[in-house]
Amino acid sequence: MKKNFLLLLLSAILLSSCQPEYEIKRSIDAVILKADKSIKAVGETITFTVKDNTGVELTDAVLYINGEELDGNTFTSEETGNFEVKARYLGINSEPLAVRFHDGSETNFVKRVLIEDYTGTWCGYCPRVAYGIELVKEQTHDYVAVAIHRPSSTPSSPVYDPYNYDATELENTLDAEGYPKGFLNRRTQWNFPEPENIAQVISLTQGENPKLDLAMETIKNGNTLDIDVNVKFSQDFSNLKLVVYVLENGLLYEQHNYTTYYGGVDILQNFPHNHVLRAVLTPILGEPISGSETIVNNVYTRTFSIPVPSNVANANNVEIVAFVLDQNGNAVNVRQAGLNVTQDFEEL
Repeated sequence: MKKNFLLLLLSAILLSSCQPEYEIKRSIDAVILKADKSIKAVGETITFTVKDNTGVELTDAVLYINGEELDGNTFTSEETGNFEVKARYLGINSEPLAVRFHDGSETNFVKRVLIEDYTGTWCGYCPRVAYGIELVKEQTHDYVAVAIHRPSSTPSSPVYDPYNYDATELENTLDAEGYPKGFLNRRTQWNFPEPENIAQVISLTQGENPKLDLAMETIKNGNTLDIDVNVKFSQDFSNLKLVVYVLENGLLYEQHNYTTYYGGVDILQNFPHNHVLRAVLTPILGEPISGSETIVNNVYTRTFSIPVPSNVANANNVEIVAFVLDQNGNAVNVRQAGLNVTQDFEEL
């Protein structure tokens, strides 16, 4: 009898040791399905997350696209159309989620305004435009400023500017003489007095979408700048041109000031000169982009590998500005990038 009991005990131990380990899953009340974006262009990827009603992510939930099980939590379609997505976890289904892929024409982008400030350290009225740009900054982030210092690099000249950049070719296309002068999106003059006409600038960030966007990757490797300028289109364009600037920030130099701004002091010592144009990597009037590239849902890439411009005082203060001009020379959209950054397109 004792022998039989020992055999039964041994069998029970062996049987229990062969049983698999089971994870007891907690009960849930709801399965919540979300997409990072519900509308994307063909070829792009939608990423899904599934959580319970307390916010805990359910990584082993199963996803279904139009009833077909999805491998993983991302979905890409090469065809336009609408799709129904569901998630299932422990027998509980999420509410259906509708996603759609389009041909790219429905994509909109953040719209920015380009401000080109023609200025000079010798120019006593030029702080007026600089102050106007500061007021714009208080109202919006959707602008890019460029300070084009003019007009002489000769130290003995009464209009000498240590940061002078010869933009004569560009200025000759503008119907405006003297300094200062501010131009918006390259061809529209900022109305005088600029600090009292901030609304004119802000209005150019509103309204019809530009239907193209820029995104840059910038790398500083020693004394070399490697720059990729990418342009994405959500409609077909023709006769576009690309302009790429190298700017420098944090340049301290005296600034004449005949205005009431900045305390009305003349001379402003150690005045910070920012967004100063140091080099143009394309023709200043623009480098043509092939019409075969400027089509809906395409990304055009222009690559540069250049030494840091010799007139740059501090390479760590460099920024890159790129913008696209239409056939009339107006900037369609513009983007600024610091060094060692990788930008995404800013889709709305």
